[in-house]
Amino acid sequence: MNTKYVFVTGGVVSGLGKGITAASLGRLLKNRGYKVTIQKFDPYLNVDPGTMSPYEHGEVFVTDDGAETDLDLGHYERFIDENLTQNSSVTMGKVYSSVIEKERRGDYLGKTVQVIPHVTNEIKERIYSFENTDTDIVITEVGGTVGDIEGLSIIEAIRQVGLEKNPEDVVYIHVTLLPYIFGSNEIKSKPTQHSVKELQSLGIQPDILVCRTEQDIPETVREKLALFCNVRKSSVIQKKTADNLYAVPLMLEEEGLAREVCNHMRLDRYVPDNSEWQNMIDNVRSIGDEFVNIAIVGKYVKLEDSYLSVIESLHHAGFANKVKVNIKLIDCETINAETAPEKLKDLQGIIVPGGFGNRGIEGKIETIKYARENNIPFLGICLGMQMAVVEFARDVLGLKDANSAEFSESTTNPVIHIMDDQIGVDKKGGTMRLGAYPCILKDGTLAKELYGAEKISERHRHRYEYNNEYKERLEKVGLICYCPALHYLCHTDIIGSHDGKLVEIVEYRKHPYFIAGQFHPELKSRPNRPAPLFVGLVRAAKEIK
Repeated sequence: MNTKYVFVTGGVVSGLGKGITAASLGRLLKNRGYKVTIQKFDPYLNVDPGTMSPYEHGEVFVTDDGAETDLDLGHYERFIDENLTQNSSVTMGKVYSSVIEKERRGDYLGKTVQVIPHVTNEIKERIYSFENTDTDIVITEVGGTVGDIEGLSIIEAIRQVGLEKNPEDVVYIHVTLLPYIFGSNEIKSKPTQHSVKELQSLGIQPDILVCRTEQDIPETVREKLALFCNVRKSSVIQKKTADNLYAVPLMLEEEGLAREVCNHMRLDRYVPDNSEWQNMIDNVRSIGDEFVNIAIVGKYVKLEDSYLSVIESLHHAGFANKVKVNIKLIDCETINAETAPEKLKDLQGIIVPGGFGNRGIEGKIETIKYARENNIPFLGICLGMQMAVVEFARDVLGLKDANSAEFSESTTNPVIHIMDDQIGVDKKGGTMRLGAYPCILKDGTLAKELYGAEKISERHRHRYEYNNEYKERLEKVGLICYCPALHYLCHTDIIGSHDGKLVEIVEYRKHPYFIAGQFHPELKSRPNRPAPLFVGLVRAAKEIK
């Protein structure tokens, strides 16, 4: 069959859930047997979000092939359970960079380079990049809202796609707001009408409206929207706030979103197999009142999206352990030796996540010390792993000035140092160790027990690594403890892996649960396939409660 295209736009305000709508539709179409992929077009001029502060755009999601992407790709992967690639994340910065590079090479043969056709052609090239693959349906989310000046070239490009392809091969979905005015006890349709009018003025007639609302849409309002927005009444889809994020696909199934898409595209697989997803939701809803309190101790806690994948991974692990996970976000800058007992009390688990820069580092180290000394289950991620090594070196080995070379040039004990291939790198964007790398797990380790496999693959995003010069001394400390205090699970079979000596995981076995990875296990967690290190953390937290 011809490759089909679904475009998801948004109007009125941001935050209406375009990404969740796209991800949910992807799951519903996949459950009908179609091969689905999803991509995101962001209108900003950054080449990627890699150099952005988390407060600007939330977490940076990393794909297997090393792309630093928008956090919506995390939603896509978690819902459709497919590993996406750099082709799924396109910014206007990436588009313009490519256009300018082609102009410099002379690819345009002396033509005046313009938004139309050169920029729009570049955008369409990214959309059509899946055509010669085994993909049946490409779902494309357009970032921002309709009418944003920076997104106009994207809207123009997807308009052209509708002209270039058969009518049954393209569907436009517009996500809008239906506000409820409590004073008048009414749902107001005008914001949606005006949003659709703006989209129509740009040459696109939406086929389906997904209306974000807190109240059921009355039939009269559906009829009004259908009439004034020029869509079928059956194509006015209600999207209320769900009791669980992962219940949204099933809710949209009941509302008929996938059915309308299939009708428009003349697809014949109407009956989905939602049983796996339904079973997962039933399992979630069957969880009783048992809970565990787990803290994420970081420096970006003012914006939850900064740790979105970590938060979702904790929920996934809670599903697997049939326990609710109450997540507490704690600012690491508020943690010191005096405040730690009060700030970290009543916790059954602690996560120190990744990050960059020296702000809050000592608070993270103090947090790890508190977790280790008080037998609180602990998971360190990326920088959290590095700070676990620093804490262990300081407080167990007695190397009081132990530190990372990233934060102290004067330390005489750089237990964390820069990777060889990062020396001299002066550009920030896209230059770290990025993407998936394999790791061989040793027999008898907690990691191998948790993963149930000898070889794993996890995603990375870092410049600094464990300094192997300190490995022997840490092993000696382990012998003093009559068991290995730290296990080293090394990256052994990748070219450029520092001769197989790059430390990927550290564990402290004289503890209920103390493990840390240089990688980001949260990036591969799925609601129906939770990340093993998170499952282990929640299980340990449940056992000590």
